[in-house]
Amino acid sequence: MIHDRPTAASQTPHPCGQCQFYEGSVWTPIEPGSVSVLAGRFHRRELEADQVLFEQGDANQGVFCVSRGLIALRTHHADGTSTLLKLAYPGEVIGFRSFLDNGNHKTEARALIPSRVCTVARRDAERVVRASPGVLARLAARCVDEIDRNQARIIATATTSNKERLADTLMELIERHGEVDGEVIRARLPLSRKDLADLIGVPPETLSRLIGRLGKEGFFAFSGREVRIPAEGVRTA
Repeated sequence: MIHDRPTAASQTPHPCGQCQFYEGSVWTPIEPGSVSVLAGRFHRRELEADQVLFEQGDANQGVFCVSRGLIALRTHHADGTSTLLKLAYPGEVIGFRSFLDNGNHKTEARALIPSRVCTVARRDAERVVRASPGVLARLAARCVDEIDRNQARIIATATTSNKERLADTLMELIERHGEVDGEVIRARLPLSRKDLADLIGVPPETLSRLIGRLGKEGFFAFSGREVRIPAEGVRTA
């Protein structure tokens, strides 16, 4: 559904009004007088694949919503290695934890594919939050959701096999990125095998063995980053 909702107080259109994620936006329960503040320095930024949105350690400059594409959130370690922590898909908000604690970003945010990110500058976001308790409540709810997802990931690591977690992760990626090609669904994975290993919590060499095992079982077929599965019974995004 497309929205274009001016407020009675200011007649300023809500900057998220035409977004498909409007109803669930953290900026939707806004007080009418704050819409013009929200719109003031609101902007949409196009990112190319591999372009960085913010670096680990950067001071927070606002709240970011992914409206298109895919953003990888990863942490870099002192020894030069890094760990992929999360994939942020359209509709997800990132950078809100450093916004809420008035600190620096604890992760890097980088586009894996061409993406669009909507940004509310920090000063304007702070003004909106002070005037609109509903916005703060939605930001807090996003924090709780993230905690719940991390807990579910920990439980899955303890209760399911590495092969099961890999198969589940591959199915989610295929549903989001796959295309039907006759009797199969093909998907070019938007992340490296190292990143895929991080997502399921195993070393890269273990991932290679798991991919080999899944390939031998016949349901998944792999060729580089491409993975194929039978099309029957699978829903693609």
